[in-house]
Amino acid sequence: MQHDLPEVTTIKVIVTGGSGFIGTNLVERFLERTWKVLNLDIAEPRNDTHRGHWRRVDILDRDSVIGTFSAYQPDVVLHMAARTDLDESRDIKGYAANIDGVANVIEAVRQAGSVQRTVFASSRLVFEIGYLPKSETDYRPSTLYGESKIKGELLVRQAADSFAPWVIVRPTSIWGPWFDVPYKKFFQLIGNNRYVHPGRCNPRKSFGYVGNIVHQLEKILEAPMERVNGKTLYLSDYPPIHLRQWADQIQVALGAKPIRTVPLSLLKIAAAMGDAARVVGWREPPLTRFRLNNMITEMVYDTSALESIAGPLPYSVEQGVAVTADWLRNFDNVPKRG
Repeated sequence: MQHDLPEVTTIKVIVTGGSGFIGTNLVERFLERTWKVLNLDIAEPRNDTHRGHWRRVDILDRDSVIGTFSAYQPDVVLHMAARTDLDESRDIKGYAANIDGVANVIEAVRQAGSVQRTVFASSRLVFEIGYLPKSETDYRPSTLYGESKIKGELLVRQAADSFAPWVIVRPTSIWGPWFDVPYKKFFQLIGNNRYVHPGRCNPRKSFGYVGNIVHQLEKILEAPMERVNGKTLYLSDYPPIHLRQWADQIQVALGAKPIRTVPLSLLKIAAAMGDAARVVGWREPPLTRFRLNNMITEMVYDTSALESIAGPLPYSVEQGVAVTADWLRNFDNVPKRG
C-alpha cells in the first residue's frame, strides 16, 4: 500500500476532537488549503464557521467511529479527541476516551483501508514534570490522566503492524487562539494585572504557539513515510522560552501594568491554601502546589527529531503573543489598555 500522501490538490482528512483547541486550529488550516475536512467531536465547533464540517460522533461509540471512517474514506487522520482535564483521581475508567477511544480509532483506520497516515496525540504528562525520560517508553506518570495516555500509546505500539503508518505526538504546553485553561487563564491574569511572578525564577520551558504546532503537524503529514513512521515526537516551539520574558511579552501586548514579583516562599503558602480549598470543594483556586510546581520547574524536551522534519517555525514568540492578544480582544472581551 502507498503510504505517502497522494499527488492531488485535495486531501481528505478526519480530525477527531476538531472542536478542541488544537483541533480547531487544524481544521482552520486544512480548510485554507482546500482539503476536505471532517471533524468528529461530541462538542460543537468553537469556531462557528466550521459547523458545516462537523459531525457529532462520540469517540467511545465504536460502531459510529468505524462506520464514519469507512464511509468517508480519509487519506489522513489526526486523532486529537481526548479527555484532557486532571480532575479524575479515583478511577482511570474516567479517562475511557483516552484508552477505548484510541482502540476504536485504530480499528476504524484498519477497516477503512484508505488511510495513508495516522497521527495520535498523546501528552507530555506520560511522565511527571521535571523528569527526563531515557526512552520514548520510559513512563513515570503523576496523574491518572497521564496513565490513560500511556495506555493509549501502548495500544498504538501494540497494533503497529496491523494498520497504516502512524506517529505519536506529545504536545507540550500549547497556547494561542481558541485556547482554554490553563494558558488562557495565564493571559487573562496578566491582562487584568493579577499575575505575580515567583521571585527570581525564570525556568526554560518547552512551550508551543499553536500556529507553529499546526505547521509541525502539517510537516509530519507531508514527510516521507520512512522519516516519521513509528516515531514519537514532542510538539513544541524551539528553542525553549524563558518564563519571565514570555510573561513580560504578554504584559506588553495586552497593555497591562508591569508584572509584580512575589517571594517564592509566599506563593508556596498560597499554593498550600489552594490545595486545602480544593479539598473543601473550591474547584479552581487561583494557585495550587501542582500549578506552582509546573510554573517554577524547568521543562525542556528534545525537539531535534521534530526540527529535522518541520524546519524553521513560521511564528516567533513575539508574533504568537501578538496574534493571541488580538484574538483575546476580539473573542474574549479582554480590555485594550494603553
